[in-house]
Amino acid sequence: MATEEKHGFENAYSDKGFWGKVITHAKTAGREVIEKALWLYFAAQNPATPAWARSVIYGALGYFIFPLDAIADITPVVGYVDDLGVLAAAVAIVVLFINKEVKEKAALKMKDWFGR
Repeated sequence: MATEEKHGFENAYSDKGFWGKVITHAKTAGREVIEKALWLYFAAQNPATPAWARSVIYGALGYFIFPLDAIADITPVVGYVDDLGVLAAAVAIVVLFINKEVKEKAALKMKDWFGR
């Protein structure tokens, strides 16, 4: 990511921030939000994912971990609705790079946190 130009919420993204948010908020955010976040994260880790797709991914993940987004994540029930919308839009844009391997890695993490 160091050689790619960043715009918007990409600047809010960091691996440490991502894993910190996912680990501490997995149950609160819910399965669907965390699944989409993990798909994007693992797709970005794949060297075959092009720079433009990584830019979309890091922008969405940056929004996810940004503490002051449109709807505060501490708001019960609706706090992650905006995050889900951003993550789902990013998934739709980069869907070609969310392959079987990406989904398997995400599924393993999901099983750890949520069980079957």
